[in-house]
Amino acid sequence: MKPEVLTAVEELRVRFADAAVVADVTGDGGARVTIDPIDPGSTYVQRETWLKFLIGYQYPYADVYPLFVRPDLARVDGQSHGEGITSASFHGQPALQLSRRSNRLDPAIDTAALKVAKVVQWLREQ
Repeated sequence: MKPEVLTAVEELRVRFADAAVVADVTGDGGARVTIDPIDPGSTYVQRETWLKFLIGYQYPYADVYPLFVRPDLARVDGQSHGEGITSASFHGQPALQLSRRSNRLDPAIDTAALKVAKVVQWLREQ
């Protein structure tokens, strides 16, 4: 892993200290990251999910996007997922994709830990 990616993984471990943060090297300097468990919020039947994403070798100059959660995550009200949540796969594993792109990425501010925290908060507000 590139030093910047390794630093990002360590920041994720601090930010999400109550979860396991596992980072697998991608071979090009990046990492495939899994955070487990994450509480998606009371909107969902399942109160735990994993969260997976790629921190690319271009980090911090590339967005951490998209992020993925368990494929069976279901809303308590029985409604379908809204905009920004679609069925997909992450490295061959079924998942729901959370599409929350950072349009004005500032590498000095927009860390992987901040991005993940914002996406988790967004998921909880759905």
